[in-house]
Amino acid sequence: MCGIAGFFGSAVPPDAAPALLRRMAAALDHRGPDENGVHSEPGIGLAHARLSVVGLADGQQPMVDASGALVVSFNGEIFNHVELRARLQRRGRRFATGSDTEVLLHLYDEMGTACLDALNGDFAFALWDARRGRLWLARDRMGVRPLYHAEIGGTLYFASEVKALMAVPGFSAEPDPFALDQIFTLWAPIAPRTAFKGVSELPPGHMMIAQGRERTVRPWWRLEFPRDGDFDTPADPAGQLGVLLEDAVRLRLRADVPVGAYLSGGLDSSLVTALAARQAPGRLETFSLGFRSAEHDESGWQAQVAERLGVANRRVSCAEEGIARDFARVVEHAECPVLRTAPAPLYRLAGLVRDSGMKVVLTGEGADELFAGYDIFHEAAVRRFCARQPGSPRRPLLFRRLYPYLPQLQRQSADYLARFFAAGADGLADPLFSHRPRFRATATAKRFYSPALKDALAGYDAAADLAAHLPEEFGRWHPLNQAQYLETRFLLPGYILSSQGDRVMMAHGVEGRFPFLDPRVVAFAAGLRPGLKRRGLREKAIVKEVARDLLPASVVARPKQPFRAPDSRAFCGPAARPLVDAALSREALAAAGLFNLAMVDKLKSKALDGEVTSFKDNTAFIGVLSAQLWHRGFVAKRPHRGKTG
Repeated sequence: MCGIAGFFGSAVPPDAAPALLRRMAAALDHRGPDENGVHSEPGIGLAHARLSVVGLADGQQPMVDASGALVVSFNGEIFNHVELRARLQRRGRRFATGSDTEVLLHLYDEMGTACLDALNGDFAFALWDARRGRLWLARDRMGVRPLYHAEIGGTLYFASEVKALMAVPGFSAEPDPFALDQIFTLWAPIAPRTAFKGVSELPPGHMMIAQGRERTVRPWWRLEFPRDGDFDTPADPAGQLGVLLEDAVRLRLRADVPVGAYLSGGLDSSLVTALAARQAPGRLETFSLGFRSAEHDESGWQAQVAERLGVANRRVSCAEEGIARDFARVVEHAECPVLRTAPAPLYRLAGLVRDSGMKVVLTGEGADELFAGYDIFHEAAVRRFCARQPGSPRRPLLFRRLYPYLPQLQRQSADYLARFFAAGADGLADPLFSHRPRFRATATAKRFYSPALKDALAGYDAAADLAAHLPEEFGRWHPLNQAQYLETRFLLPGYILSSQGDRVMMAHGVEGRFPFLDPRVVAFAAGLRPGLKRRGLREKAIVKEVARDLLPASVVARPKQPFRAPDSRAFCGPAARPLVDAALSREALAAAGLFNLAMVDKLKSKALDGEVTSFKDNTAFIGVLSAQLWHRGFVAKRPHRGKTG
């Protein structure tokens, strides 16, 4: 794991390139605190901030091949680099280092861009091919590692984070109103759009070729599901999944430094921990997050798993005042507004890992998307069930069973539940059917938009924009697979792996590894018939079968508990008041021009009095507050516009 940056084009004078590259790399020091380096030639420059995990003594970057014609700055890991290296050596290739980065250089030299198909890893990289005069940018299948780019003065600049682009003279940090509307509807921008106008994100599973003035972006991998009814029915599917997960964990334990694991107490992280502990007996350290509020705390489950597996467990407790204290830094690292405070506790958890002297952890992300663990999948099925008898007074009561941790919902009538979850027959053909209630609930925050922002968005529909990004074959998939695609293709890389993942981990120089996102596991999960994932209201059925003999029965049987943290409540205390007052002052709101002053005043008063309790108001308050912090940290501090270099 590292940070990469660079440029391609003639706008940077050769004598100014090293200094510019060092500034770009310096902006990424948190991603690569161990060392950094730069490489420049006329018209091309690569920079690297390194977190040393594999090839500690000889993996310095940017790395140049033996011919001097290929140069790469690589962020991430190739987990199957040992097997690939052996294959290349059998074909006569000689290696000068033990780094997985050199494996990529040899593979590209032999196979060109098709070498991506051979990689089992999480990565974003820039590779300069002097023989062809082209720059190649690529990003991993699931979007674990970030990569941004922008054209400034006819030159292409790229980086792991927008902060590095801000080091380029002439960069303009302007809000993109359409991206903001996507965040306030869908929770994240739709790649390639970002919160910054003129800055693009290379989408997951995509590559870019830059040659001369041409820029070609295309997918090299797509998430695909079988046609409805054409599912695989493997013999012993749970056994096959267990073998795949065990090998995915084995590959992700590879490192020249110790590897730990996050242990939340839920099924996914517990299963990953169990598989890792079996392969590293007596050596695995785990890290857990606790809350002072009982409704969010899972410490009891964490203790059960740690005791059963015999693993060392370190724990950090997160109080509401801690969330408020860390929130501005979290937004700074996320580089876009967020709608929940959940990234803040995870920021603190990554800090615990680094303070413990470690910098690599396994986590359970991806299981809920691939194996239908989220409530939204059950909710969509219940809505379809209710739509078949829209007048039923009993069917809407199933929604109470979906959300036992939401006491307000338990008190609502069947009529209210049917209306709230849009459980009628209308809209069954809507490709976004599964997610419409979430989008509607989130989008109520838009009532706080300023008149100017509303004018800029006149006629724009973020959900319709999302629908336009769906693949042609989407309509031929089973409804569960459609819902899974929406989660896996958009929310997972746009929010879960970004604001709650890479950004808060790498803020402390910690690398996260995700066994459930191994490409073999992803392909296996996509081909399974829905009944192996969801049985009635029982989520992740096949994953529970794998975990049955490895974990306490109570952990396997417990219902899905989504990761949540105190939202507006975290900002009620006196310690948080200066932050809220400064960010939501009338002067700050007027300067940003994004929100209605009078309406935000009322929301702020309501939040500080502890009266914000609904999902809608919580997302509105956190969204407005984070957008103001984002504006203050990035847009209001626009770098000097001057001559490049």
